[in-house]
Amino acid sequence: MSHDEARRVFQAVDTFDPGEFVRLLADDVRMVFGNAEPMVGHKAVTEGLREFYATIAGLAHKIIRTWQADADTVAETEVTYQRLDGSHVSIAAVSIWHTRDDGLISDYRIFIDLAPVYSG
Repeated sequence: MSHDEARRVFQAVDTFDPGEFVRLLADDVRMVFGNAEPMVGHKAVTEGLREFYATIAGLAHKIIRTWQADADTVAETEVTYQRLDGSHVSIAAVSIWHTRDDGLISDYRIFIDLAPVYSG
């Protein structure tokens, strides 16, 4: 997956529409956000994203660097979150995903400390 394709993944997330991101995922996708329980399948990911999006006003990813190893992508990003009070905070994150031969993501993991988003 090229840097442009990684950009497409993060643009889908940044739309704030779970359906946009889920279109990139295999039906049986396994997604893990931080230390939360894995979400498996489109329905679980959609619900999880809706719940998360309800706690923030927006987000935007800036890709710092990507690495590719066969069908696996590692992306270092800076994510700027807009809090519900209108303020912004930027946090470093790493996402790792596996893309199947059909181009759909089957495993997606996000490593981030969200504490600064929710602290005052």
